[in-house]
Amino acid sequence: MEGEAGPGGARRALGRLVEAVLADRGKANAVFDILAVLQSEDQEEVHEAVRACSRLFGALLARGELFVGQLPSEEMVMAGSRGATRKYKVWMRHRYHSCCNRLGELLARSSFRIKELALSTLMKFVQLEGEHPLEKPKWEGNYLFPYQLFKSVVGGLLSPEEDRSLLLCQFREYLEHDDIRYHTMQAAADAVARAADGRPEVPLAFWNNTFMLLSSVSLPRQESVPSNFYVKHVELSDKWKVVHLREHRKAFQQMWLGFLKHQLPLRICKKVLVIMHDSILPHLAQPSLMIDFLARACDVGGAISLLALNGLFILIHKHNLEYPDFYRKLYGLLDPSVFHVKYRARFFHLADLFLSSSHLPAYLVAAFTKRLARLALTAPPEALLTVLPFICNLLRRHPACRVLVHRPRGPELDADPYDPREEDPARSRALESSLWELQALQQHYHPEVSKAASAINQALSEAEVSIAPLLELTAFQIFEQDLQKKGPEPVPLEFIPAQGLLGRRDDLCAQHFTLS
Repeated sequence: MEGEAGPGGARRALGRLVEAVLADRGKANAVFDILAVLQSEDQEEVHEAVRACSRLFGALLARGELFVGQLPSEEMVMAGSRGATRKYKVWMRHRYHSCCNRLGELLARSSFRIKELALSTLMKFVQLEGEHPLEKPKWEGNYLFPYQLFKSVVGGLLSPEEDRSLLLCQFREYLEHDDIRYHTMQAAADAVARAADGRPEVPLAFWNNTFMLLSSVSLPRQESVPSNFYVKHVELSDKWKVVHLREHRKAFQQMWLGFLKHQLPLRICKKVLVIMHDSILPHLAQPSLMIDFLARACDVGGAISLLALNGLFILIHKHNLEYPDFYRKLYGLLDPSVFHVKYRARFFHLADLFLSSSHLPAYLVAAFTKRLARLALTAPPEALLTVLPFICNLLRRHPACRVLVHRPRGPELDADPYDPREEDPARSRALESSLWELQALQQHYHPEVSKAASAINQALSEAEVSIAPLLELTAFQIFEQDLQKKGPEPVPLEFIPAQGLLGRRDDLCAQHFTLS
């Protein structure tokens, strides 16, 4: 500011202007000087101006000195014959709107320090405006919340131009309040609808910011009455939607369905599917509505299909959803690449979960067992140490499949009837085959793999072997384990020790060569 040097001088000058406006309405024009500093290029001056605006308009809101009701145009009021007090309140409320608009701009075009302060100032205004509403209640006991102001805050967080992850982390603390969480879900749903409406392509930054905000919204798992409000009320009314958890679930569901109906980038789909089973499905009012998204994701292939099957599995077992192609889709994911992808551990963890039921038909389990055994022939050792115990566990759970290992008085097979190219496990003829692959792996070069494959030579124990410690096993870990093993004791290789460089006297080498 002119006449003041450094941030300390700007703070003092702005402080005097704030005191003057609050003390005397006749000096209201000093607000223009404060708002002008908000437009400054100097970051320190802007920082002090935001603090001054927070103090000024916070006090005006608390004192009720802003116009309440449908805001008329400034020109009409100033030209009219209404009282000076009304003109002052209308004029000041227009300045308040100018301040809020500028703070919204600062969320996008400033340093993080100013963004953080602008966000906290806007949220302070949300709280004060909620406690001292600027709109008249439509009826006695009507729930009032400054939704338009709050929607602009959420819209500023969901930038289509830049990553707002740091600012969204700051915003998470407000989501602990039930009313902020409820209105965030509504505002986010509106923002997604507006962003995707009529646009041929939505920027990736918008989807990243939106996912981060949506994934930060967490509802209580147990039934409870929302009562932790950011905007304080003298008394909560049972007629308000915001005090009912079922309304929060509806808003949560509408928010996610509105987000997932769009053509999302694959990386966003993968992030959604990772949290689907734990952070989304348990909180939906109607979890079965996710079937369309999960079914589409199942057709993508790879890791996305696997993660989608996890969500479908929950819908099938906990919500009685019918999806006949579930195990056929899982069977189709079993190919040689599954041993080399980074989600291998998650794949086998989920496959173990999906095949855990003892009520699965024998032909289905046999098809999975045989497919895994066939793929094991070309798998690396670190994958085999997971797959072989997994196959043995399947045989333990389903005794009807043990004919793959031992078929009393069965015919001798001169060819394997199993068809590895068949996509339908019911037609693969796996139950007619045998696990000759495990016998072949008993000759594997790595002793631990050979030992694991030899487990079928004895009667399998009743207790399953936990594969959890083996899921994250890597080739480096196997190499390190081998290095730490103690080698065998040295053994003699010849009974008659050699004498001299050419050996013993009667050796063939000594008969034809001499050392000179």
